[in-house]
Amino acid sequence: MTQPPGQPPQGGFGAPQDQPPQGHQPPAQPPHGQPPQGQPPQSPPPQGPPQPGFGAPQHAPQHAPQGPPPPAQPPNTPPQQPGYGFPQQPPGPYAQPGPYAQQPGPYGYPPQPGGPYAQQPGPYGYPQQPYPGAPGTPPGSGGNGKKVAIIAGAVAAALLLVGGTVYAVTSGDSGGKKPVAHQSDDPKPTVTAPVDPGDGSGDGGSDTDDLNAGRKPGEAKVLWYKTAPDAPGSGADAPGMWITGRTAVKAAYKQVFAYRVTDGTPAWAPISFPQKICAVTPDPADGKIVVGYMNGVSDRAKCNQLQQIDLDTGKKGWHGEVPDGGLFDSAMNVQLVTSGNTLLVGRSQSGVAFDIRTGHKMYESKKYGEDCFPVGFTGGGGRLVQVASCGAGRSDEHDEVRQLDAVTGKVKWTQKIKKGWRVQHAYAVNPLVIYLVNDDKKAWNISTLTDGGTFRSEVKVDEKFTTSCGWAVLNRALQGCQGAVVSGDTLYLPTSKTTGPNEIVAVSLATGKEKWRVTSPTDESMTPIKAEGGKLVAYVHPSYDTGGRIVAIPTAGSSHKPGTLLQNPSSTAEIENTFFSSSIAWSDGRFYLSSNRLTGNDDDKEKLMMAFGK
Repeated sequence: MTQPPGQPPQGGFGAPQDQPPQGHQPPAQPPHGQPPQGQPPQSPPPQGPPQPGFGAPQHAPQHAPQGPPPPAQPPNTPPQQPGYGFPQQPPGPYAQPGPYAQQPGPYGYPPQPGGPYAQQPGPYGYPQQPYPGAPGTPPGSGGNGKKVAIIAGAVAAALLLVGGTVYAVTSGDSGGKKPVAHQSDDPKPTVTAPVDPGDGSGDGGSDTDDLNAGRKPGEAKVLWYKTAPDAPGSGADAPGMWITGRTAVKAAYKQVFAYRVTDGTPAWAPISFPQKICAVTPDPADGKIVVGYMNGVSDRAKCNQLQQIDLDTGKKGWHGEVPDGGLFDSAMNVQLVTSGNTLLVGRSQSGVAFDIRTGHKMYESKKYGEDCFPVGFTGGGGRLVQVASCGAGRSDEHDEVRQLDAVTGKVKWTQKIKKGWRVQHAYAVNPLVIYLVNDDKKAWNISTLTDGGTFRSEVKVDEKFTTSCGWAVLNRALQGCQGAVVSGDTLYLPTSKTTGPNEIVAVSLATGKEKWRVTSPTDESMTPIKAEGGKLVAYVHPSYDTGGRIVAIPTAGSSHKPGTLLQNPSSTAEIENTFFSSSIAWSDGRFYLSSNRLTGNDDDKEKLMMAFGK
């Protein structure tokens, strides 16, 4: 296929390394110090194109098999380290020529050894390494036991996780009929709000000990700690985490809770929904979020009920229902994306936009051309990006990336992706940094596009990276990748290590080349959180007896030595270590850690959220 305009010549070295992020991530790892028995099964790699008739390729990038999630794992047992599917490299910054004596490529670096796992040309002609968890990748070839957002294992229904948001996907279809919202008899346990005095001593019961009693000089305080509400035995989703100047808001099963950031006391009464929460907006718009919840409990129920909520006051705004888009285009599972005042609800093969302030419908993003179906959206900073699957089941099957006007839905530009490559995630929207996979070649790619949609660069760093993204069943998990940070013209990625400290690598988005790297200050892995004040803020994961820490890494100059901003207490390392599936946030000098999935295990008092500060 002819390369898109502005593409470099094919054959260059240095495939962008895909972080096993949100969507296409390496097999989930249990938190450090937990034994392997509770480790979720490795997610299967994305599947090939869908069956003819759906109009868009069906894939299951890393969804867990059905069944209840595993119980939380006890600490003090080193986790098993599943491989990420990367071939091991010989000593030196780049691999030496393999058994077939390949010659150096155009960039002067020798390509990877030949064989089934050799680098393959990417969507823009650069050789790629196998993506994490690719089918047929060698076992034990990499991994990271320190991932922050770990996807919980088997669940009662197929799950759709986007940016810390889990969507329940049930079987069945309404046949195009408009779903009717109703409250059904629900045999699941009654949800109750956690009770917590807000002094860091827990929620009562066995958690009455003062969590700060064993704090050492120089260690941070546990500002507050919340246990989770009751959840059904099959488990429940606890998607999203939103931090404002006053409140920390968290969704769990059928409720949304809010706590004052300073002491954890309730900021407003919990908001309850008649059915389980199945989607949330990852980012607030004007201090407001939208929560999606199911319209029933049957196998024909849909995630089509929308409720706006003010994060600071807890006031419920407009309520709406997402209609089906037609045959095979239902709202059974949806993804919620915000861009400015636009809320884009992605269905299985289209999207519908609402004004997030009023709930009024604005436009729909539907099939275009002969057979191009929208299968994923992402947004932010006033930009709205769509990924479409075209030619499903045909010889010219391919993906297309488009930028839409967030207000009108009009197409600003379209970029065709090389055949065989699928856009799986977006690490950033402005600039647009996308992660692609090639199932046949067991390869992945990270590319940057210009504001006009033309190819700009690919990451040319010979390294194994790991991030944590969501995964999808019908839609693409295009947002919410935790561990990949883009700031200005630099992409920050954490390397993958099976043992010992990992590194954070700064990559130029202009050239795709490495700018610098820094090693974790402890033997535990380090994950980027955000860039602020000319520094990169990162989370150094806890060990079994030492609390995690928040560090600041200077991004300019010649020294990038991490400086400690917050050292979490060793006395609560066990609690910090056992947030099995979690999200992290750093705001106003406070560190927040919350669970994204509840196991429903009645024998354990599950964790919901924890805050540290000085």
